[in-house]
Amino acid sequence: MTALPPALRPWATQLALFPEDLAQYLGPHVARLSAALGTLRPRGEAEGGEPQGYDGLSRRGNFERLLVSEWLWALEAPEELVRRAAFGELSFLKPAFRQPQGARRTVVLLDVGPDQLGLPRIAHLALLVVLARRAEAVGAAFTWGALQTDPARATHTGLSGTSLLAWLEARSPTPASAQHLTTWREALDLSRAPEDVWLVGSSRLGRLEGAEGMSRVEVCEPMEPGAHRLTVDVRPSARVPRSVVLELPPPDDCLRLLRNPFSSDRAPSAWPPRTADRRIVKFFFSGEGRRVLLFSANGGVEAMAVPHSPRATLPKPRRVQVPSGQRVVAAGWRSKGGLLVLARHLGAYVMHGQVHTPKGFRKARYHMTDDLGRPDIVGSALPLSLLSWVDPQGQEHLWLKDGKDRLFSLAPPTSVGTSALVVEEEQVSAMAEVNSRPVCVLRPQGGGAGQAVISRLKVLGEEPARKVPLNARQGEAYFGYSPSGAHPDAGLLAVRDKALDWRLFLDTGVSVLLVPEGFRVVGVVQPPAAAPSPPGLLALAPDQRTFHFFSRESSRVLAVASGPVEQAAASHGQPVFGWLTQAGEFVLWDLMEQAVLYRSVPEATP
Repeated sequence: MTALPPALRPWATQLALFPEDLAQYLGPHVARLSAALGTLRPRGEAEGGEPQGYDGLSRRGNFERLLVSEWLWALEAPEELVRRAAFGELSFLKPAFRQPQGARRTVVLLDVGPDQLGLPRIAHLALLVVLARRAEAVGAAFTWGALQTDPARATHTGLSGTSLLAWLEARSPTPASAQHLTTWREALDLSRAPEDVWLVGSSRLGRLEGAEGMSRVEVCEPMEPGAHRLTVDVRPSARVPRSVVLELPPPDDCLRLLRNPFSSDRAPSAWPPRTADRRIVKFFFSGEGRRVLLFSANGGVEAMAVPHSPRATLPKPRRVQVPSGQRVVAAGWRSKGGLLVLARHLGAYVMHGQVHTPKGFRKARYHMTDDLGRPDIVGSALPLSLLSWVDPQGQEHLWLKDGKDRLFSLAPPTSVGTSALVVEEEQVSAMAEVNSRPVCVLRPQGGGAGQAVISRLKVLGEEPARKVPLNARQGEAYFGYSPSGAHPDAGLLAVRDKALDWRLFLDTGVSVLLVPEGFRVVGVVQPPAAAPSPPGLLALAPDQRTFHFFSRESSRVLAVASGPVEQAAASHGQPVFGWLTQAGEFVLWDLMEQAVLYRSVPEATP
């Protein structure tokens, strides 16, 4: 189970029973339930029993146990010894004690009646993983079984695939009763206290005769339209109750967990099979331009901080690997909130990463009523960029632009069902976060009556919508980096006006630049320099390797790639641009130092 994140490593032994994709689904449930249950305090090593040597040091104690090294103060500096004693700075040997250790065990009894059939058993499965590891941590025995079964034939010790399958098959049409509980109490000799006994089921278990003094876990499935979650109330016998809400995995994976969670066989999927290939297939800069998002061939997404210099240490990137059967549609980075990845699963969209709301972070799922209008039907345009903005009320708003130049708005997540994914604008050529505001460039709509014949800059999230006219008649646009002299709303912005003419929108007006035929514009930049340098266009030469800079001054070469370039882009948040070659080499180039910031080459295949 090497793919488990570090936070789930304590349960690696138990989660290794399941296929990797199901373990990834159970893992977050296990972690949350473990925090709610707490640890099982071990017996033994405590004061008050039979002495058992020494165990470490203490700042308090009898002077007979004062460290020998501390007595040196009495010989060399008696006044310092008195001062250290007064301020509690002396070190004493700490005695250890041995207490009689009785047999320790954890007992779990699960309701398999009609109250808990179906989805609640997924929470039961996660609880068994948690309680088994909890008992193992202190060397306690772990005994469990189904309440409605015969203890002589269905008492399990430890956790294994065989015992879990037997439990999954132990379904009963009879609700749990006091007689069932009495039978188990007698079979397991649960009358003697103290015991760590847990009843898992509905709230009615707490009203059974004989349940007094037992800890309980109550699992409930909300009766709400579209709800796909469970509410779990943890009620320890001697602690304050805690409540946990578990968001369930997709329906297909829920069926696998309930029928045979140990089989790796899956239903045929419409998506390409997952591979181990981590070769970078696409990249783009985040909304604020401070991170670069890398997409690998196996469906993984990484958010990497752009190094400050060629000599800077590169921090570990944040990575999201979507489960098998899901396909990455879009991704984005938030300075407060981290990485967001939108993936399509069957007919819905799942957000990996939580969306900020006025009441805190919340998971989100989205749907579209029109299959033909989905943002992921053009495969060559994937993956897409997510743009995030949090309004003054604390609600996060999300947008994405697809390969057909449509701007989609993702409705805020709700507590009931899924949110809508709707088209907000048509003919959008570029979008970015400028001066902490989301903006986009709208292409001209044509020559019809009442339609715009020039490009416009739209500030997203404002009501009423604000659109600033841009005197450019083709509309292809790029946002870029400029240390000064940028447009107040758009920053440094370049928009195509004619086939070879581009307009740069600055605070002092508009600058027109001509790009030679055969060159492909990939961004707009203003290279930092000791002498004032005007902004200009970054373009790829016809040889598909050489990057030129065109401004009001003479053009010059900025960098040369090692092979034909597949994709290139410039950051609008810092003086950096990057390219991806057809051979899979990814490079970040520093415009300030005219040097490579970062280079990644594909791994050699045998």
